[in-house]
Amino acid sequence: MKKTLSWTIGVWLLMVFSALAAEEALPAAEAMSLAEIIRMGGWLMYVLGVLSVLGLALIMYYLLELRVRNVAPAAQALRLRELLKGQRPTEARELCARQPTALASILRAGLDFLKENPQAKPGMLKDIMESEGARQVGRMQNMIHYLLDLSAVAPMVGLLGTVIGLLKAFNSVAFDVAKARPMELAAGVGQALITTIAGLIIAIPAMMAYSWFRGRVIKLTGRLEGTATDLLAILENQGDAP
Repeated sequence: MKKTLSWTIGVWLLMVFSALAAEEALPAAEAMSLAEIIRMGGWLMYVLGVLSVLGLALIMYYLLELRVRNVAPAAQALRLRELLKGQRPTEARELCARQPTALASILRAGLDFLKENPQAKPGMLKDIMESEGARQVGRMQNMIHYLLDLSAVAPMVGLLGTVIGLLKAFNSVAFDVAKARPMELAAGVGQALITTIAGLIIAIPAMMAYSWFRGRVIKLTGRLEGTATDLLAILENQGDAP
């Protein structure tokens, strides 16, 4: 948990350092405050601000949700093995209800099937548990796709700001070149650059976080499959016993 929290803090520090680096690139006399940057970026900066908060909230939620204790905890797996080997399916079902993990959902689906179909054909139990396992894995995979969506939307919002800013700059000279004022040109170009930078500052850490969580989901999936297969083997052996 400490390692994942440190990684998250590092990602968002990258965002801060990127913004600071862009600001320090300007001379001291030309440096702008955060309020001035937001004002120059226009109303789209508020949209990007909401996306950044949403991204941070998603990362914190995934850090709490995508853990072994919520998917296939070792203590629960050990206890379920003991109950199944002792032919105590009712107690195993009660344990699954008290500790609703992904592993518990898979085993509970199998136990419910056996309860309703005690004379089921061989192989049907495996299909039921594999189907529930696929649903649990799909839930984890779909969960982290929100970060991928955010990393795609943020640059698009920044690009919209770029287009709006350039349109303002061109409009200042479109009707009368002689009356065009440098400040109006600078304001339009400034909005174009600021929104683009802000969109990328949000999208890059979000993409990095998605890649990391994708690897975490793969590891959790492997652990879940191995533990569920072990429990399935116990149930099948009991069904084959005379």
